[in-house]
Amino acid sequence: MSASIGQVLCWAQRRLSDAGIEAARTEARLLVCHALGIDRAGLIALSEDAPPPGLSAALSPLLKRRATREPLAHILGYTEFYGLPFFCDDRALIPRSDSETVVDLALSLLPDERAVKFADLGTGSGCLAISVLANRPKAEVDALDVSPGALALARNNAVRNGVSKRISFFKQSWSDMKNWSGYDLVLSNPPYIASGMIDDLQPEVARFDPRLALDGGDDGLNAYREIAALGASRMKAGAWLVLEIGHDQKNKVSALLTSAGYVDLVVRKDLGGNDRAIATRLPF
Repeated sequence: MSASIGQVLCWAQRRLSDAGIEAARTEARLLVCHALGIDRAGLIALSEDAPPPGLSAALSPLLKRRATREPLAHILGYTEFYGLPFFCDDRALIPRSDSETVVDLALSLLPDERAVKFADLGTGSGCLAISVLANRPKAEVDALDVSPGALALARNNAVRNGVSKRISFFKQSWSDMKNWSGYDLVLSNPPYIASGMIDDLQPEVARFDPRLALDGGDDGLNAYREIAALGASRMKAGAWLVLEIGHDQKNKVSALLTSAGYVDLVVRKDLGGNDRAIATRLPF
């Protein structure tokens, strides 16, 4: 391999760039740090040093996996979301920064001075529920998912972030949830990609994210229809419903919610300027 760790980094960057990875420099640095077991500061400090024995054997498989478009978070085994660490693998969607908008909106609706209870429908990695709990120390949550693997991953993430005593997990669909009237807020990042568009997504998503967590039916709105109808008939008056939405779904989802009897719609944009979260509630 190259004569210095800095040269190894340049080589890794070229390999990722040749594979079409847009953030090749950043990702190469993360993979080199991962292979060496050091952080960014350590990489800078060692950049002129000769590579230690075994670096090539450790790094090459990581670069090969990323060159096939396996997500970086799967290779590293973790990612950061809302300032918290989350384990990641193919059992659930990778927590993405756009979804932090959903957490922001939920937190704005949940008081921090009293005990509250909420539900997370299709919890996946648990990133939404856990991030809310981390910022509302008196809150409790019921987290639902139909995937045993996703629930196991979410449990690990709850333990990792110190909130496991305030989160209960249930292997069930939202249509089977019995206690809708017991929550101050219900939140979800439901599947919202139209079935026919999934294969056109980035390979990292189309090939590695669970299809069940992506597929929203022919028009991408199946889950919204189900949740809106269930909530309208089962939620208590004044309880909030908070949903992640696709960037072009605000008008259609708003219309679904309004026709189901919800009021006081609030929409928030993500950092990219796209509509990303919507909140509404049942009238008192």
